[in-house]
Amino acid sequence: MGLFTKDIQTMDDLFVHTLRDIYYAENQIVKALPDMIEKATDAQLKQGFQSHLAETKNHVKRLEEVFKMHGVEISGVDCPAIDGIIEEADEVAGEVADKKVLDAALIGAAQAVEHYEIARYGTLIAWAKQLGRNDCASMLQKNLDEEKAADKKLTTLAESSVNRKAA
Repeated sequence: MGLFTKDIQTMDDLFVHTLRDIYYAENQIVKALPDMIEKATDAQLKQGFQSHLAETKNHVKRLEEVFKMHGVEISGVDCPAIDGIIEEADEVAGEVADKKVLDAALIGAAQAVEHYEIARYGTLIAWAKQLGRNDCASMLQKNLDEEKAADKKLTTLAESSVNRKAA
């Protein structure tokens, strides 16, 4: 189902479709993070990715709760955007020989993922509220807050040490 197909007729349909999009994305991130953990050489970065993997698994569980609260089947829909971000990260990481530069590249890739998630969660929260589903919005807000915190940690790590070492 494409984003603007006739399968999406109502705001509720759009909400559910986008919920399935972020559910797919979070599951793809769960699969991608172990590779990023393995490639990272900076100890703080490696630890940050490990922590975020645990958080991401919780994001998946929260999304499953939102599906249940909203009374719809738990399922994902292909998300070409996250697939492209992850594919690009793999390509860039494969081209970097200098491990310090690789760490900077991994942070850049991780932030692209975070920014996608932040955009999706912000939209879903607004739509949930519009649909009168403050319960769903509240659950989604927890994920958004953690995504923003992860992005901030990545920025701090990049600016305080990783980018300097890479330069």
